[in-house]
Amino acid sequence: MNKTIILIPSRLGASRLPNKPLLKINNKSLIVHVYEKGRSTKIGEVYVATGDKEIFDEVLKSNGQSILTTKNHLTGTDRIFEAYEQLNLNDVEYIMNIQGDEPLIDTNDIINLNNSAIRNNSEIATLACKLDNKNIENENVVKVICNEDLEKVKFSSAQKFLRSIDKEKSKYAYHHIGIYIYKVSVLKKFVGLKQSTNEISQKLEQLRAIDNDIKIDLVFANSTPIGVDTHQDYLEIKKLMEYKS
Repeated sequence: MNKTIILIPSRLGASRLPNKPLLKINNKSLIVHVYEKGRSTKIGEVYVATGDKEIFDEVLKSNGQSILTTKNHLTGTDRIFEAYEQLNLNDVEYIMNIQGDEPLIDTNDIINLNNSAIRNNSEIATLACKLDNKNIENENVVKVICNEDLEKVKFSSAQKFLRSIDKEKSKYAYHHIGIYIYKVSVLKKFVGLKQSTNEISQKLEQLRAIDNDIKIDLVFANSTPIGVDTHQDYLEIKKLMEYKS
Protein backbone atom coordinates (compact mmCIF):
# COMPACT_ATOMS: atom_id res chain seq x y z
CA MET A 1 0.00 0.00 0.00
CA ASN A 2 2.53 2.62 1.20
CA LYS A 3 0.18 5.53 0.55
CA THR A 4 1.11 8.85 2.16
CA ILE A 5 -0.95 11.97 2.83
CA ILE A 6 0.49 15.34 3.82
CA LEU A 7 -1.11 17.29 6.68
CA ILE A 8 0.06 20.81 7.55
CA PRO A 9 -0.91 22.03 11.05
CA SER A 10 -1.43 25.77 11.28
CA ARG A 11 -2.69 28.25 13.86
CA LEU A 12 -2.87 32.01 14.35
CA GLY A 13 -1.81 32.10 17.99
CA ALA A 14 1.99 31.93 17.71
CA SER A 15 3.33 34.05 20.57
CA ARG A 16 6.46 35.32 18.81
CA LEU A 17 4.75 36.21 15.52
CA PRO A 18 0.95 36.47 15.74
CA ASN A 19 -1.06 35.76 12.56
CA LYS A 20 2.09 34.27 10.99
CA PRO A 21 0.31 31.91 8.53
CA LEU A 22 -1.50 34.83 6.87
CA LEU A 23 1.56 37.03 6.34
CA LYS A 24 2.05 37.74 2.65
CA ILE A 25 5.06 37.05 0.44
CA ASN A 26 4.66 37.81 -3.27
CA ASN A 27 0.98 38.51 -2.59
CA LYS A 28 0.49 34.99 -1.29
CA SER A 29 0.12 33.95 2.35
CA LEU A 30 2.81 31.90 4.06
CA ILE A 31 0.47 28.94 4.63
CA VAL A 32 -0.48 28.84 0.95
CA HIS A 33 3.20 28.84 -0.06
CA VAL A 34 3.75 25.78 2.16
CA TYR A 35 0.57 24.08 0.93
CA GLU A 36 1.70 24.51 -2.68
CA LYS A 37 5.15 23.16 -1.81
CA GLY A 38 3.48 20.03 -0.42
CA ARG A 39 1.35 19.67 -3.55
CA SER A 40 4.41 20.00 -5.79
CA THR A 41 5.93 16.81 -4.31
CA LYS A 42 3.07 14.73 -5.78
CA ILE A 43 3.44 12.38 -2.78
CA GLY A 44 -0.28 12.34 -2.09
CA GLU A 45 -3.24 14.46 -1.03
CA VAL A 46 -2.40 17.63 0.95
CA TYR A 47 -4.56 19.32 3.61
CA VAL A 48 -4.02 22.20 6.00
CA ALA A 49 -5.30 21.30 9.49
CA THR A 50 -6.33 24.37 11.48
CA GLY A 51 -8.58 25.46 14.31
CA ASP A 52 -8.80 28.99 12.87
CA LYS A 53 -11.54 29.85 10.37
CA GLU A 54 -9.36 32.60 8.88
CA ILE A 55 -6.69 30.08 7.85
CA PHE A 56 -9.32 27.59 6.65
CA ASP A 57 -10.90 30.26 4.43
CA GLU A 58 -7.53 31.46 3.16
CA VAL A 59 -6.56 27.97 1.95
CA LEU A 60 -9.94 27.34 0.32
CA LYS A 61 -9.82 30.75 -1.35
CA SER A 62 -6.54 29.68 -2.95
CA ASN A 63 -8.14 26.45 -4.26
CA GLY A 64 -6.48 24.36 -1.57
CA GLN A 65 -7.84 21.71 0.81
CA SER A 66 -8.25 22.39 4.53
CA ILE A 67 -9.82 20.74 7.55
CA LEU A 68 -11.25 22.71 10.46
CA THR A 69 -10.23 21.11 13.74
CA THR A 70 -10.79 21.81 17.42
CA LYS A 71 -9.05 25.07 18.27
CA ASN A 72 -7.16 24.21 21.44
CA HIS A 73 -4.77 21.36 20.67
CA LEU A 74 -1.60 21.09 22.76
CA THR A 75 0.57 20.34 19.72
CA GLY A 76 0.50 20.33 15.95
CA THR A 77 0.75 16.54 15.98
CA ASP A 78 -2.45 16.25 17.99
CA ARG A 79 -4.08 18.57 15.45
CA ILE A 80 -3.08 16.51 12.41
CA PHE A 81 -4.33 13.33 14.04
CA GLU A 82 -7.76 14.89 14.50
CA ALA A 83 -7.66 15.95 10.84
CA TYR A 84 -6.75 12.41 9.80
CA GLU A 85 -9.67 11.01 11.81
CA GLN A 86 -12.03 13.50 10.18
CA LEU A 87 -10.87 12.36 6.74
CA ASN A 88 -11.84 8.77 7.66
CA LEU A 89 -9.36 7.20 5.24
CA ASN A 90 -8.65 3.46 5.18
CA ASP A 91 -5.97 3.32 2.48
CA VAL A 92 -3.21 5.43 4.10
CA GLU A 93 -0.12 3.94 5.76
CA TYR A 94 1.92 7.10 6.38
CA ILE A 95 1.06 10.65 7.42
CA MET A 96 3.56 13.41 6.71
CA ASN A 97 3.52 16.51 8.94
CA ILE A 98 5.03 19.57 7.24
CA GLN A 99 5.44 22.69 9.37
CA GLY A 100 3.52 25.67 8.05
CA ASP A 101 6.36 28.16 8.49
CA GLU A 102 9.07 26.75 6.19
CA PRO A 103 8.10 27.80 2.64
CA LEU A 104 11.63 27.22 1.31
CA ILE A 105 11.93 23.57 2.34
CA ASP A 106 13.33 21.64 -0.62
CA THR A 107 10.87 19.49 -2.57
CA ASN A 108 13.50 16.81 -3.22
CA ASP A 109 14.23 16.51 0.51
CA ILE A 110 10.51 15.97 1.21
CA ILE A 111 10.28 13.27 -1.45
CA ASN A 112 13.46 11.62 -0.18
CA LEU A 113 12.07 11.56 3.37
CA ASN A 114 8.92 9.82 2.17
CA ASN A 115 10.82 7.26 0.10
CA SER A 116 13.38 6.56 2.86
CA ALA A 117 10.68 6.04 5.51
CA ILE A 118 8.80 3.58 3.31
CA ARG A 119 11.96 1.74 2.25
CA ASN A 120 13.16 1.36 5.86
CA ASN A 121 9.71 0.67 7.35
CA SER A 122 10.20 3.63 9.74
CA GLU A 123 7.90 4.22 12.69
CA ILE A 124 8.71 7.94 12.56
CA ALA A 125 11.26 9.66 10.34
CA THR A 126 12.42 13.25 10.05
CA LEU A 127 15.01 15.40 8.28
CA ALA A 128 18.31 16.85 9.48
CA CYS A 129 21.01 18.85 7.73
CA LYS A 130 24.43 20.35 8.50
CA LEU A 131 24.59 22.50 11.62
CA ASP A 132 26.26 25.84 10.96
CA ASN A 133 28.52 27.19 13.69
CA LYS A 134 26.39 30.34 13.92
CA ASN A 135 23.36 28.22 14.91
CA ILE A 136 24.99 26.08 17.61
CA GLU A 137 23.92 28.52 20.34
CA ASN A 138 20.66 29.58 18.69
CA GLU A 139 17.88 27.96 20.73
CA ASN A 140 15.36 28.56 17.91
CA VAL A 141 17.34 26.02 15.87
CA VAL A 142 16.65 22.53 17.23
CA LYS A 143 19.61 20.13 17.22
CA VAL A 144 19.46 16.38 16.81
CA ILE A 145 22.23 13.97 17.84
CA CYS A 146 23.02 10.63 16.24
CA ASN A 147 25.95 8.29 16.76
CA GLU A 148 27.42 8.37 13.24
CA ASP A 149 28.19 10.69 10.34
CA LEU A 150 24.72 11.32 8.91
CA GLU A 151 26.11 13.23 5.94
CA LYS A 152 27.95 10.06 4.90
CA VAL A 153 25.43 7.36 5.74
CA LYS A 154 22.34 9.47 4.82
CA PHE A 155 20.08 7.45 7.17
CA SER A 156 20.43 6.87 10.91
CA SER A 157 18.54 7.05 14.22
CA ALA A 158 17.99 10.06 16.46
CA GLN A 159 19.47 9.75 19.95
CA LYS A 160 18.58 13.19 21.40
CA PHE A 161 16.88 16.44 20.45
CA LEU A 162 18.18 19.62 22.09
CA ARG A 163 17.79 23.37 21.83
CA SER A 164 21.34 24.15 22.99
CA ILE A 165 24.51 22.11 22.75
CA ASP A 166 28.13 22.25 23.86
CA LYS A 167 30.23 23.15 20.81
CA GLU A 168 32.92 20.60 21.79
CA LYS A 169 30.33 17.81 21.83
CA SER A 170 28.72 18.59 18.50
CA LYS A 171 30.55 16.04 16.31
CA TYR A 172 27.39 14.22 15.28
CA ALA A 173 24.96 17.06 15.94
CA TYR A 174 22.75 18.24 13.10
CA HIS A 175 20.20 20.97 12.39
CA HIS A 176 16.77 19.39 12.79
CA ILE A 177 14.18 20.28 10.16
CA GLY A 178 10.59 20.33 11.40
CA ILE A 179 9.00 17.74 9.15
CA TYR A 180 7.92 14.25 10.20
CA ILE A 181 6.45 11.18 8.60
CA TYR A 182 4.57 8.74 10.84
CA LYS A 183 3.11 5.32 10.36
CA VAL A 184 -0.60 5.80 11.05
CA SER A 185 -0.50 3.18 13.83
CA VAL A 186 2.45 4.95 15.50
CA LEU A 187 0.83 8.39 15.27
CA LYS A 188 -2.27 6.97 16.93
CA LYS A 189 -0.09 5.58 19.74
CA PHE A 190 1.86 8.84 20.03
CA VAL A 191 -1.15 11.11 20.54
CA GLY A 192 -2.49 8.72 23.17
CA LEU A 193 0.60 9.24 25.33
CA LYS A 194 0.85 11.93 27.99
CA GLN A 195 3.20 14.82 27.30
CA SER A 196 6.55 13.91 28.85
CA THR A 197 8.44 16.14 31.30
CA ASN A 198 11.21 16.65 28.74
CA GLU A 199 8.71 17.56 26.05
CA ILE A 200 7.11 20.22 28.23
CA SER A 201 10.37 21.72 29.52
CA GLN A 202 12.10 21.81 26.12
CA LYS A 203 8.92 22.55 24.12
CA LEU A 204 9.87 19.77 21.71
CA GLU A 205 7.06 17.30 21.09
CA GLN A 206 9.38 14.74 19.45
CA LEU A 207 10.76 14.08 22.95
CA ARG A 208 7.45 12.41 23.77
CA ALA A 209 8.41 9.69 21.28
CA ILE A 210 12.01 9.38 22.50
CA ASP A 211 10.87 9.21 26.15
CA ASN A 212 8.48 6.38 25.27
CA ASP A 213 10.99 4.31 23.27
CA ILE A 214 9.49 5.11 19.88
CA LYS A 215 12.31 5.15 17.35
CA ILE A 216 12.81 8.26 15.20
CA ASP A 217 14.84 7.75 12.03
CA LEU A 218 16.93 10.55 10.54
CA VAL A 219 17.27 11.28 6.84
CA PHE A 220 19.99 13.67 5.67
CA ALA A 221 18.73 16.78 3.86
CA ASN A 222 20.95 18.56 1.36
CA SER A 223 19.34 21.96 1.92
CA THR A 224 18.86 24.12 5.00
CA PRO A 225 15.39 25.69 5.03
CA ILE A 226 14.73 28.97 6.80
CA GLY A 227 11.91 28.89 9.33
CA VAL A 228 9.80 31.94 10.15
CA ASP A 229 9.80 32.33 13.93
CA THR A 230 10.18 36.09 14.37
CA HIS A 231 9.33 39.28 12.49
CA GLN A 232 12.98 39.55 11.47
CA ASP A 233 12.84 36.01 10.01
CA TYR A 234 9.76 37.02 8.05
CA LEU A 235 11.45 40.10 6.59
CA GLU A 236 14.52 38.10 5.61
CA ILE A 237 12.61 35.28 3.93
CA LYS A 238 10.26 37.77 2.24
CA LYS A 239 13.24 39.57 0.76
CA LEU A 240 14.79 36.30 -0.38
CA MET A 241 11.64 34.91 -1.99
CA GLU A 242 10.73 38.18 -3.68
CA TYR A 243 14.27 38.44 -5.04
CA LYS A 244 14.07 34.90 -6.44
CA SER A 245 10.81 35.68 -8.22
